[in-house]
Amino acid sequence: MWLFLAFVSAILLGSYEVFKKVSLEKNAVIPVILVSILFSCAILAPFLFISEVFPDVLKGGIFYVPRVDFHTHLLFILKAVIVLTSWLFAYFALKHLPISLASPIKATQPVWTVVGAMLIFGEKLNGYQAAGVGLTLISFFMFSVVGKKEGISLKSNKWFWFIILATLTGALSGLYDKYLMNKFDAMSVQVYYTFYQAAIMGIITLFLWAPTRNKTTPFKFKWAIAFISIFLVVADFVYFYALTLPGSMISVVSTIRRSGVIVPFFYGAIYMHDKNIRLKILDLLGVLIGMLLLYFGSR
Repeated sequence: MWLFLAFVSAILLGSYEVFKKVSLEKNAVIPVILVSILFSCAILAPFLFISEVFPDVLKGGIFYVPRVDFHTHLLFILKAVIVLTSWLFAYFALKHLPISLASPIKATQPVWTVVGAMLIFGEKLNGYQAAGVGLTLISFFMFSVVGKKEGISLKSNKWFWFIILATLTGALSGLYDKYLMNKFDAMSVQVYYTFYQAAIMGIITLFLWAPTRNKTTPFKFKWAIAFISIFLVVADFVYFYALTLPGSMISVVSTIRRSGVIVPFFYGAIYMHDKNIRLKILDLLGVLIGMLLLYFGSR
């Protein structure tokens, strides 16, 4: 069951990436992130309200939001900080890089999560899974080669570094998710950390973007921003729930979740007319085969 949910989350996450790209086109990054988070809060707020005011309505169900203590709230704040760090790097990179390059690189995030899971949680990989990790890692480096053909290199392009940093901090978030899922209710994690994200992003917007908004790219509201929230909230809910099921492995769930990269990739190829698509397809196949090997290794 948790494998099926991982694939559902993957497709939703891929659609989320497309709406991010659409929202960021000729738009200010920081307010786009803030508004999308506010939409997410609006989606989740009713569940928190009902859980607090009419607890018997949702209690015992998957949408119930249990109360947590002060120490747990601090852990959720840390989760919000990690995720926002990854998002800020990822959103800026996605705005300035071809989506057919940025999204597949971000999709290699589970490789770094796997390494961390092995070191921290003692998860062991069988032959299929190890081969999947290796192939995905090779594909990651091949995408950097394709990037050079488009004038994007580690030495001269900071946005390339941004997507790498987004990938590494995203992997850290995945490891932290496993820790949180082992200790706390999934709905509590998703609801509270989303609200803390809104608060933190509000401060960032107020003090970093607002004072210079007249000198930078202006913000324009697009309905695609709302769809960022819808697809992310549902994708995260399915993802968190999958991690709570018996036998779930963060290394496998995180990897399958990133297979949704096919959605933004073909969006970039068909609608954005990105370059070097044939070479990128070969590299993308490497990533997807790596995902498939991980899947077979977990059966």
